[in-house]
Amino acid sequence: MLLIVVASVFVALFLRSLCRGKIGELVVRFLERSFLLRYEDAFTIYQYTFRNNLDIFMMITIIIFFLIFFRFFLSWFTKYFNEMNDGVDALIRGENKAIEMSPEMDFMESKLNVLKQTLKIREQNAQQAEQRKNDLVMYLAHDIKTPLTSVIGYLSLLDEAPDMPTEQKVKYVRITLEKAYRLENLINEFFEITRYNFQTMTLERETIDLYYMLIQMTDEFYPLLEPHGKQAVIHADENMTIYGDPAKLARVFNNILKNAVAYSNDNSIIDISAEVQQNNVVISFRNTGKTIPKEKLSYIFEKFFRLDEARTTNTGGAGLGLAIAKEIVTLHGGTISAESSNGITVFTVTLPVKQNELEEA
Repeated sequence: MLLIVVASVFVALFLRSLCRGKIGELVVRFLERSFLLRYEDAFTIYQYTFRNNLDIFMMITIIIFFLIFFRFFLSWFTKYFNEMNDGVDALIRGENKAIEMSPEMDFMESKLNVLKQTLKIREQNAQQAEQRKNDLVMYLAHDIKTPLTSVIGYLSLLDEAPDMPTEQKVKYVRITLEKAYRLENLINEFFEITRYNFQTMTLERETIDLYYMLIQMTDEFYPLLEPHGKQAVIHADENMTIYGDPAKLARVFNNILKNAVAYSNDNSIIDISAEVQQNNVVISFRNTGKTIPKEKLSYIFEKFFRLDEARTTNTGGAGLGLAIAKEIVTLHGGTISAESSNGITVFTVTLPVKQNELEEA
């Protein structure tokens, strides 16, 4: 605004100096010709009407130029606002073409196009996740029918033949129980999907004996490991502790170990190591088995993503275990990653050592 005022004054003074003496002659001649006056009379009128009020005319001139410059500046300024507004409208409409703006707005054009691309990627990811979820629900609903049909069928046989031989009856009861467990697992997966979408996760932190937690977890997995000749070996300091939510972190390690057990080779060893590196505790799960393809490795921590897409196997769950693990680790201020090559897969969880002090601060 100050610049406009200075420019207006400068232009008015410049015109005054440029036309000095010429404007007066033009005005006197105009009065002579228009009103048939003598030169002396016309000059007198000019003297009293114009020259003695020169300051007023200068002020009017300055105001006129101020309005002209202000209007020009306003048009120039609103032009860029209109461009930004059009760019935002293009984002809202989701147009496929790139946002284009004037050269002076290159920085804004670049930012809007980056934002547009980011929103597009997020929308695609959300659609893919929703599609995976819908497919998974459809598959689970279909899978539930199979064990349920078996349970009903075997129970009907037992009900219709009370005098069935004991050996055959025991066989049918065992099969029915296995199918019932499978049915329970499928129903739990439905609940898992619902909890993931609507549950807000909160942490209740305390000091955790990490070594004891890992020992307890491997003991619980023994029934799954032993039939296939697998072992879980822990490499960690017995006095190692971490600070966090014990239930949530146990779920993280449980989900990772469950994945390692499901996809490791028979008669192989799953190595679990924990060590302090600088200000972090690094916990690694290393197993030997099928290599995870790179294209799947980048999606492994996304919700509803299954490594094993075949519905005929029981290795995969709802595709939420690793996604939930990542969310829990992130809430603890840590990171989780996975590497896989030459048949060796390693999941690594990194947690801050002094998180309790950070929390208190």
